[in-house]
Amino acid sequence: MSGTFSVGPFASTYLVIAGGASGGRGAGASGGGGGAGGYRSNAGTSGGGASSESALSLASGVYSVTVGAGGASVTSTGLGLAGSNSVFGSITSAGGGGGASWETNLVGQAGGSGGGGSGTSGVSGASGGGAGVAGQGFAGGNGYHLNGVNVAGGGGGGAGAVGTNAPTSSTVGGAGGAGVSSSITGSAVTRAGGGGGRGATPGAGGSGGGGAGGTASSTAGTAGGVNTGSGGGGASSQNSGAGGSGVVIFSLPPRAIVTFSGGVTQTSATVGVNKLYTVTATDPGSTVTIG
Repeated sequence: MSGTFSVGPFASTYLVIAGGASGGRGAGASGGGGGAGGYRSNAGTSGGGASSESALSLASGVYSVTVGAGGASVTSTGLGLAGSNSVFGSITSAGGGGGASWETNLVGQAGGSGGGGSGTSGVSGASGGGAGVAGQGFAGGNGYHLNGVNVAGGGGGGAGAVGTNAPTSSTVGGAGGAGVSSSITGSAVTRAGGGGGRGATPGAGGSGGGGAGGTASSTAGTAGGVNTGSGGGGASSQNSGAGGSGVVIFSLPPRAIVTFSGGVTQTSATVGVNKLYTVTATDPGSTVTIG
């Protein structure tokens, strides 16, 4: 942060959601659902069961702004890919953790919300989901493998709930964890749901944009919603679902002069007495100048 201007500081509310992870792909077996991106806000509930964060006061100056990308779809056997961090000044939300792959890494990866597990290999049993970051999201659910036949992936963690475990006696994929609702834009919108695990009956995506899991061999995982930070669905012999990109939303008093660097995609609107800015894409090194 740098720069000196004649006015400020300014009270700001924000919602910063990182990119969601993609689901894992396990050729002929299970992939866990991708975890949602970390969810931080001082305009309502944050992720991981946390309350609203502290008030933010911004001095006149130049601030980093980054919208994290979602993890790319996995097109050959392997772990889901983590989402990228989102940043607004001093606020950083962590990218979601990738879903597990039954043939390679059995445990879901840690992230803003953790990826779902894929089930044990060689013997029957569960494999765990990845951990979420405290104050940002929840863990992924367990995957399960039974007697070399029943294999299903766990759901990716959401900002609002843990991913569901795959049942121990069937091939139903675990559902993705629920997202969190925010009214920062003036209307209630739920974002950052976890991706569903792969199963003969695929796991549903978590509320807020989580992608559904794929089926045994014929259906790909579904992508997480764009600009929701949601996780993508796990898959078997088809591609896993990509994670959804994140978003940065913040408000400032109308007297603040706001200028974005080139490469920033954003919209603005008046909500209540303040000006609300919604940033949906950024180039590397993007900034916002507040004065």
